[in-house]
Amino acid sequence: MTKLIILAAFTITSIGFALEVENTDSITDWHVLQEGKTWVGWTTYEGYPLCQARTSLPFSLEKVSAHIESVEAYPDLFERITETRVLENDVVHVLLDMPFPFAGRDYIIQYTKSKNNERWVFNFKSVTHVHAPENSSHVRLVNAGGEWILTPAKSGATLITYSWNGELLGDFPNWGLTRAWKTQGTEVLDWLRIALEND
Repeated sequence: MTKLIILAAFTITSIGFALEVENTDSITDWHVLQEGKTWVGWTTYEGYPLCQARTSLPFSLEKVSAHIESVEAYPDLFERITETRVLENDVVHVLLDMPFPFAGRDYIIQYTKSKNNERWVFNFKSVTHVHAPENSSHVRLVNAGGEWILTPAKSGATLITYSWNGELLGDFPNWGLTRAWKTQGTEVLDWLRIALEND
Protein backbone atom coordinates (compact mmCIF):
# COMPACT_ATOMS: atom_id res chain seq x y z
CA MET A 1 0.00 0.00 0.00
CA THR A 2 2.80 2.41 0.88
CA LYS A 3 4.52 1.72 -2.45
CA LEU A 4 1.35 2.61 -4.36
CA ILE A 5 1.02 5.90 -2.52
CA ILE A 6 4.64 6.81 -3.28
CA LEU A 7 4.18 5.97 -6.97
CA ALA A 8 1.08 8.16 -7.20
CA ALA A 9 2.95 11.07 -5.65
CA PHE A 10 5.48 11.03 -8.51
CA THR A 11 2.98 10.50 -11.32
CA ILE A 12 1.75 14.11 -11.48
CA THR A 13 3.77 17.28 -11.20
CA SER A 14 1.94 20.61 -11.11
CA ILE A 15 3.30 23.37 -13.33
CA GLY A 16 1.95 26.49 -15.01
CA PHE A 17 -0.85 28.49 -13.44
CA ALA A 18 -4.40 27.92 -12.35
CA LEU A 19 -7.14 30.49 -12.67
CA GLU A 20 -8.77 31.13 -9.33
CA VAL A 21 -12.47 31.92 -9.18
CA GLU A 22 -12.03 35.20 -7.33
CA ASN A 23 -9.51 36.40 -9.90
CA THR A 24 -11.66 35.93 -12.99
CA ASP A 25 -14.72 37.34 -11.24
CA SER A 26 -12.90 40.54 -10.35
CA ILE A 27 -11.27 41.25 -13.74
CA THR A 28 -12.76 44.29 -15.47
CA ASP A 29 -10.10 45.41 -17.99
CA TRP A 30 -11.17 43.17 -20.88
CA HIS A 31 -10.32 43.94 -24.51
CA VAL A 32 -13.63 43.09 -26.19
CA LEU A 33 -13.33 40.91 -29.31
CA GLN A 34 -17.02 40.22 -29.81
CA GLU A 35 -20.33 41.51 -28.47
CA GLY A 36 -23.74 39.94 -28.90
CA LYS A 37 -25.19 36.57 -27.97
CA THR A 38 -21.70 35.25 -27.24
CA TRP A 39 -19.35 37.80 -25.68
CA VAL A 40 -15.59 37.21 -26.12
CA GLY A 41 -12.72 39.21 -24.67
CA TRP A 42 -9.15 38.93 -23.43
CA THR A 43 -6.79 40.54 -20.95
CA THR A 44 -3.34 39.96 -19.50
CA TYR A 45 -3.23 37.83 -16.35
CA GLU A 46 0.06 37.15 -14.56
CA GLY A 47 1.89 37.65 -17.86
CA TYR A 48 -0.38 35.34 -19.89
CA PRO A 49 -3.21 36.15 -22.30
CA LEU A 50 -6.40 35.25 -20.45
CA CYS A 51 -9.43 34.83 -22.71
CA GLN A 52 -13.07 34.63 -21.75
CA ALA A 53 -16.34 33.80 -23.49
CA ARG A 54 -19.82 34.27 -21.99
CA THR A 55 -23.35 33.39 -23.00
CA SER A 56 -26.70 32.34 -21.60
CA LEU A 57 -28.33 29.08 -22.63
CA PRO A 58 -31.91 27.94 -21.90
CA PHE A 59 -30.89 24.79 -20.04
CA SER A 60 -30.56 23.95 -16.36
CA LEU A 61 -27.24 24.22 -14.55
CA GLU A 62 -27.35 20.46 -13.90
CA LYS A 63 -27.76 19.65 -17.58
CA VAL A 64 -24.97 22.01 -18.68
CA SER A 65 -22.55 20.85 -15.98
CA ALA A 66 -23.14 17.19 -16.87
CA HIS A 67 -21.67 17.84 -20.33
CA ILE A 68 -18.67 19.77 -19.03
CA GLU A 69 -17.92 17.13 -16.40
CA SER A 70 -17.89 14.33 -19.00
CA VAL A 71 -14.30 14.95 -20.07
CA GLU A 72 -14.03 11.54 -21.72
CA ALA A 73 -16.78 12.61 -24.17
CA TYR A 74 -15.13 15.90 -25.20
CA PRO A 75 -14.28 14.64 -28.74
CA ASP A 76 -18.04 14.21 -29.30
CA LEU A 77 -18.82 17.60 -27.79
CA PHE A 78 -16.05 19.90 -29.08
CA GLU A 79 -15.14 19.38 -32.73
CA ARG A 80 -11.50 20.46 -32.45
CA ILE A 81 -10.75 17.92 -29.72
CA THR A 82 -9.62 14.72 -31.39
CA GLU A 83 -8.91 12.64 -28.29
CA THR A 84 -9.12 12.71 -24.52
CA ARG A 85 -7.27 10.23 -22.34
CA VAL A 86 -8.33 10.02 -18.72
CA LEU A 87 -5.07 9.43 -16.84
CA GLU A 88 -6.44 9.61 -13.30
CA ASN A 89 -9.76 10.48 -11.66
CA ASP A 90 -9.09 14.22 -12.00
CA VAL A 91 -6.41 14.29 -14.73
CA VAL A 92 -7.01 14.23 -18.47
CA HIS A 93 -4.79 14.45 -21.56
CA VAL A 94 -6.47 16.48 -24.33
CA LEU A 95 -5.40 16.47 -28.00
CA LEU A 96 -6.54 19.25 -30.35
CA ASP A 97 -6.67 19.60 -34.11
CA MET A 98 -5.55 22.99 -35.49
CA PRO A 99 -6.38 24.56 -38.85
CA PHE A 100 -3.89 23.85 -41.66
CA PRO A 101 -0.92 24.44 -41.71
CA PHE A 102 -0.47 24.46 -37.93
CA ALA A 103 0.54 21.45 -35.85
CA GLY A 104 -1.94 20.05 -33.36
CA ARG A 105 -1.82 21.08 -29.71
CA ASP A 106 -2.15 19.01 -26.58
CA TYR A 107 -2.22 19.59 -22.84
CA ILE A 108 -2.62 17.71 -19.58
CA ILE A 109 -4.92 19.22 -17.00
CA GLN A 110 -5.88 18.45 -13.46
CA TYR A 111 -9.32 19.73 -12.55
CA THR A 112 -11.40 20.50 -9.49
CA LYS A 113 -15.17 20.96 -9.22
CA SER A 114 -17.24 22.88 -6.71
CA LYS A 115 -21.00 23.32 -6.50
CA ASN A 116 -23.44 25.22 -4.37
CA ASN A 117 -26.92 26.68 -4.82
CA GLU A 118 -25.55 29.81 -6.46
CA ARG A 119 -23.09 28.43 -9.00
CA TRP A 120 -20.91 25.58 -10.26
CA VAL A 121 -17.19 25.93 -11.01
CA PHE A 122 -14.92 23.60 -13.00
CA ASN A 123 -11.32 24.81 -12.62
CA PHE A 124 -8.40 23.28 -14.51
CA LYS A 125 -4.63 23.73 -14.50
CA SER A 126 -1.68 22.30 -16.36
CA VAL A 127 0.29 19.37 -14.96
CA THR A 128 2.81 16.88 -16.29
CA HIS A 129 2.14 13.17 -16.17
CA VAL A 130 4.42 10.18 -16.66
CA HIS A 131 1.86 8.49 -18.95
CA ALA A 132 1.57 11.42 -21.37
CA PRO A 133 5.04 12.39 -22.61
CA GLU A 134 5.40 15.08 -25.26
CA ASN A 135 5.40 13.91 -28.88
CA SER A 136 6.56 15.50 -32.13
CA SER A 137 3.11 15.65 -33.74
CA HIS A 138 1.66 18.06 -31.16
CA VAL A 139 2.81 21.26 -29.47
CA ARG A 140 2.42 20.84 -25.71
CA LEU A 141 0.59 23.75 -24.07
CA VAL A 142 2.51 23.62 -20.83
CA ASN A 143 0.70 26.59 -19.26
CA ALA A 144 -2.86 25.51 -20.03
CA GLY A 145 -5.39 26.60 -17.45
CA GLY A 146 -8.83 28.07 -17.02
CA GLU A 147 -12.29 27.53 -15.67
CA TRP A 148 -15.96 27.16 -16.38
CA ILE A 149 -18.42 29.06 -14.18
CA LEU A 150 -22.13 28.23 -14.40
CA THR A 151 -24.71 30.42 -12.70
CA PRO A 152 -28.48 29.80 -12.62
CA ALA A 153 -30.52 32.49 -14.37
CA LYS A 154 -34.22 33.26 -14.79
CA SER A 155 -36.63 30.79 -16.38
CA GLY A 156 -34.29 27.82 -15.91
CA ALA A 157 -31.49 29.22 -18.06
CA THR A 158 -27.78 29.11 -17.17
CA LEU A 159 -25.19 31.87 -17.49
CA ILE A 160 -21.96 30.32 -18.78
CA THR A 161 -18.50 31.84 -18.42
CA TYR A 162 -15.57 29.99 -19.99
CA SER A 163 -12.03 31.30 -19.35
CA TRP A 164 -8.76 29.93 -20.72
CA ASN A 165 -5.09 30.72 -21.25
CA GLY A 166 -4.88 31.88 -24.88
CA GLU A 167 -1.20 31.03 -25.28
CA LEU A 168 -0.78 28.77 -28.36
CA LEU A 169 3.05 28.47 -28.52
CA GLY A 170 4.81 26.70 -31.40
CA ASP A 171 4.50 28.14 -34.88
CA PHE A 172 1.30 30.11 -34.34
CA PRO A 173 1.82 33.79 -35.34
CA ASN A 174 1.11 36.51 -32.79
CA TRP A 175 -0.90 38.50 -35.34
CA GLY A 176 -3.44 35.67 -35.54
CA LEU A 177 -4.05 35.26 -31.81
CA THR A 178 -7.03 37.58 -31.33
CA ARG A 179 -8.82 35.97 -34.27
CA ALA A 180 -8.08 32.50 -32.86
CA TRP A 181 -9.37 33.51 -29.40
CA LYS A 182 -12.59 34.94 -30.84
CA THR A 183 -13.10 31.78 -32.90
CA GLN A 184 -12.38 29.46 -29.97
CA GLY A 185 -14.70 31.21 -27.55
CA THR A 186 -17.55 31.27 -30.07
CA GLU A 187 -17.05 27.69 -31.27
CA VAL A 188 -16.81 26.15 -27.81
CA LEU A 189 -20.04 27.72 -26.60
CA ASP A 190 -21.82 26.99 -29.90
CA TRP A 191 -20.81 23.32 -29.74
CA LEU A 192 -22.00 23.14 -26.14
CA ARG A 193 -25.35 24.65 -27.17
CA ILE A 194 -25.75 22.19 -30.06
CA ALA A 195 -25.03 19.23 -27.77
CA LEU A 196 -27.60 20.44 -25.25
CA GLU A 197 -30.21 20.97 -27.95
CA ASN A 198 -29.62 17.42 -29.25
CA ASP A 199 -30.01 15.73 -25.84
